[in-house]
Amino acid sequence: MSDSEIILSVRELTKRFGPFTAVDRISFEVRRGEIFGFLGANGAGKTTAMRMLCGLSYPTSGSGTVAGYDISTQGECIKRRIGYMSQRFSLYDDLTVLENIRLFGGIYGLSRREILRRAVELLGRLGFRAEARTRVGALPLGWKQKLAFAVATLHRPEVVFLDEPTGGVDPVTRRQFWELIYEAAAGGTTIFVTTHYMDEAEYCSRVSIMVDGRIRALGTPAELKRQFAAESVDELFRTLARGAKRSE
Repeated sequence: MSDSEIILSVRELTKRFGPFTAVDRISFEVRRGEIFGFLGANGAGKTTAMRMLCGLSYPTSGSGTVAGYDISTQGECIKRRIGYMSQRFSLYDDLTVLENIRLFGGIYGLSRREILRRAVELLGRLGFRAEARTRVGALPLGWKQKLAFAVATLHRPEVVFLDEPTGGVDPVTRRQFWELIYEAAAGGTTIFVTTHYMDEAEYCSRVSIMVDGRIRALGTPAELKRQFAAESVDELFRTLARGAKRSE
């Protein structure tokens, strides 16, 4: 792997809260355009790690870069070059679809002309043109999630962090959502995703599995299933998580 392909890299990344070590010396790299699954049971430390990678929290020790910027000293630069979407829907229900796009386009620093151009493109791609003036609160959950992902990539970030993005939606909508992920990755955007759906982990280029703050497994789904003699990522995850000593 050449350095030019690496969009995210951490070395011995650690986060402590007093005597408690939430993230314990984790190391990994993620390539540009890769879909990287970041898995772990409740309390494993994955949310704490993701907050450090997004520039929202500083490591106790270790190092890392995202889009070429240091997570310890250049958090604001990182925030401008990433997208983020959580399970808790992040758009504004009382604003229309178009108003949300305009609002977040402005937050991302896009010009009015660029916002309009990308809004037209986004609405067409999602098939949302008829809903442009519909309040987001009136949309079905699956539509909201697809819109939230599209808005998170409106400014064409180098990395998009997805924290349990398909929680609560039906299997068909989840599959449609993953088609958006594939499309973004094919365009060179790196996807960093946490999920509790182990069938979704099978869609990732590579996955890591955290247990008690440490990475216990890292590789492609096929590699890890062979390594641990597991029939599925779900079986592998359950085997590793069974030994966890802590939970949230």
